[in-house]
Amino acid sequence: MPPVRTCLAVLALLSALPLQARDYRYSDAHLHYVDFFQESEGMRPLLDAMDAGGIEHVMISGVPVAKKWHEDEPKRPRYYAGDDAGAYWYSATDVLVAAAVKGLPADQRHRFHPFLSGFNPNDKNADAHIRRMLELDPGLWQGIGEVFTRHDDLTALIDGDTPRANNEAMSRVYHLAAEYDLPVMLHSNITSKRERNPLYLQEVEEPLRNHPHVRFIWAHGGTSKEIHRHQTRLDFLHDTLARLLADYPNLYIDLSWTMHDPYLLDADGKPRANWLKLVERFPDRFMLGSDVVGRFNGLGGYLKVYEPFLDALPEAVARKVARDNFLAVLPRKHRPQTSN
Repeated sequence: MPPVRTCLAVLALLSALPLQARDYRYSDAHLHYVDFFQESEGMRPLLDAMDAGGIEHVMISGVPVAKKWHEDEPKRPRYYAGDDAGAYWYSATDVLVAAAVKGLPADQRHRFHPFLSGFNPNDKNADAHIRRMLELDPGLWQGIGEVFTRHDDLTALIDGDTPRANNEAMSRVYHLAAEYDLPVMLHSNITSKRERNPLYLQEVEEPLRNHPHVRFIWAHGGTSKEIHRHQTRLDFLHDTLARLLADYPNLYIDLSWTMHDPYLLDADGKPRANWLKLVERFPDRFMLGSDVVGRFNGLGGYLKVYEPFLDALPEAVARKVARDNFLAVLPRKHRPQTSN
């Protein structure tokens, strides 16, 4: 038996060594192939960014509105919030996504999971349009969304009534989604820029309750960058999501963009204990997304910023959040093999 002093020295050395870093494989559960002007860098840059970032699968969608370059503006805006010109519903966004996916080599196409988004969520004809699109390309579309309902200042820029996740037009879409086994990704702000309460929660909770056979992915958990410009952090968000997840097994949370900071990590970049516990309590219900729009440089970095949070979770849970949970929410006939 080695001397006690030697054993202690070996233990001290081992404790000083860093733990082996986890090598995550990712699914990007929220990616837009085009921007608000319906332009894209294209599939080759996207594939290169996926390979560089360890991203095996992506949800790929268009952007359901196009930003207008107004006659009175001498310079083209770079984003929908660049000026006060309006935006309009743009169904051809799905044509662009379909063409891009169908043009992929056969050995790459399985990595892309197209969601159909180019419809007006205030129009009770929307379900008929979606059905036509599904019938035009049987087996292509694997989800619906991102559906823009309440969406910051973009809502005010689109002509017509404010889209709501609980209106009659969307109810018809949910029935169609259940018929085709399609998940639905909703962008529906949980509150306004200044109200410090879940002002619009009912608009999401009603569909969750009335359509239990539809798998809903709530984009950013109801948060947005514009809300955070006026309110640093929504104090009620954690407890509200905890209740909804417990009450509605058909709810899934997309942790993209505005969820990383200021919710999952604190000001020092450390994972928040209450959010870790929430993910551990519902290990199958959270997924990661980049929410990029048409530009893919540094795509992997948008997902790798979650690694401090993932590393603080049990490894099996972390791998579900990083990759498998998104795949598990897809239509049964399209679900790739998970790593569980």
